[in-house]
Amino acid sequence: MSRFRRFRKNRQLVAGSIIGLVVVLLGVFGPMLFGDYASQDLLNGHKPLGTDGAFFGTDGLGRSLAARATFGIRISLLVAISVTALAVVIGTSIGLIAGYVKGPVDSVISLLIDFIWGFPLILVAVLAAASIGSGLLPVILAVALVNTVAIARVVRGEVLGISEREFVVASKAGGYSTIRILTRHVAPNVIPVALVLSSYYIAVAIIAVAALSFVGMGAQPPLPSLGQMVSEGRNYMRLNHWESTIPGVIIFLMVLSVSLIGDGLRDLLDPRLRTALDRSTPQ
Repeated sequence: MSRFRRFRKNRQLVAGSIIGLVVVLLGVFGPMLFGDYASQDLLNGHKPLGTDGAFFGTDGLGRSLAARATFGIRISLLVAISVTALAVVIGTSIGLIAGYVKGPVDSVISLLIDFIWGFPLILVAVLAAASIGSGLLPVILAVALVNTVAIARVVRGEVLGISEREFVVASKAGGYSTIRILTRHVAPNVIPVALVLSSYYIAVAIIAVAALSFVGMGAQPPLPSLGQMVSEGRNYMRLNHWESTIPGVIIFLMVLSVSLIGDGLRDLLDPRLRTALDRSTPQ
């Protein structure tokens, strides 16, 4: 079966891609369509959904919720994707080295991984903020560090199993270098796992950034973020619940999209599931 037919038959991947495309388009073009996110109109605060000139209504300062929410999408996606890309590259590299080399190197790396893994994300972010100041940078570093450790743990476990397989043992016996074995034989078998992990940890990063923004970390006013908008709107739930509902729904859709894409990639890249899918499809 062709790759396009596999993609089309994978409902989770298709649904996740459609939702994700809509969210990305909102993040890219929304700020251009809905105007300046920082523009204030104190006489028109807390306007309801569908107000003329304010598609999603306004917040307490009269700022367009549509402009702020779509710009918040842009920030969330940029941070989540960049953080996850960094974590996947570094985490996969660490996992490959620890799982293949083993011995003292593996022991030291595993010890460091377990040490960092024992700290909650919020504590890591607070320590980073205390060291370098508030803003997005400490949040990025904290989420990247925690995700890197998590990915390294999983990849290390995969490599431990792969390194004992016949083709790897034969390559060692043939005198091939460690770099050649890792790049030619081990890494290609780990890449599908890393791809699925990346989709999962993009979702984790989106939630983490929103949660940290909710408690006052991350993007600082007047720069909008989705978690910050939920936090600001919770005080006006009876007056105008859309101030919290809209960014909350966007966060949900972003996480749902990435989760569906991750599940779809897992089914698409798993040879056993792919074979079963091919057999169930008439030629």
